[in-house]
Amino acid sequence: MTMLETFIKPMHREGIPFVAAFAVATLILFWIWEPLGWAGVGLTVWCYYFFRDPKRAVPQNAGLMVSPADGVVSLIERVAPPEELGMGSDPLMRVSVFMSVFNCHVNRAPIAGKITEISYRPGKFLNASLDKASTDNERNSLRIEMADGRSIAVVQIAGLVARRIVCFAVKGQELRTGERFGLIRFGSRLDIYLPEGVTPQVTLGQTCVAGETVIALIGQEMPQRLARME
Repeated sequence: MTMLETFIKPMHREGIPFVAAFAVATLILFWIWEPLGWAGVGLTVWCYYFFRDPKRAVPQNAGLMVSPADGVVSLIERVAPPEELGMGSDPLMRVSVFMSVFNCHVNRAPIAGKITEISYRPGKFLNASLDKASTDNERNSLRIEMADGRSIAVVQIAGLVARRIVCFAVKGQELRTGERFGLIRFGSRLDIYLPEGVTPQVTLGQTCVAGETVIALIGQEMPQRLARME
């Protein structure tokens, strides 16, 4: 990887109209007043950065569940999965990854499997770091059936700034671990519901990298990971 590739990442096609709009607005601001134009340049660069879509080194070992999003682990708790996915009402371990407006917002499949259900629900746009965002906010839920027949749930949740959830995947599609399946524009959260008996291998406050950070180990009896912040 060259030094240029280290700093300049490819942009996802979803960002093209937004970056173009920011660029046009910047030209207008330059025409109005040059200092405003330079502020527009900064916002245009940020918009490009927001829609970046870097390649990731996805682990290939069997049974590894990876983070579906860049961000910080904001919640780890047992709650019932979204009712629209038909996974029952028994609480499952949920790991929530909060994305700020500075994180990469491309979402990736946490583990290989077949999408057996996709359900979109409109809702509010509360701060995505809040617990009630899981039930009150706009969301798009996916149920993924793994090779062993068990299912996990992945939920895209819109946030305070987000106004559009994008899902590229379709029902019946087979996903590879780390494969891109969607994105959320401008700040949001991803919830992952683990199968019964599977414990998280991340901790509250931990920074995750989509497609790389191991969230859990499937098929292995492992205690929940503990860590200290330094």
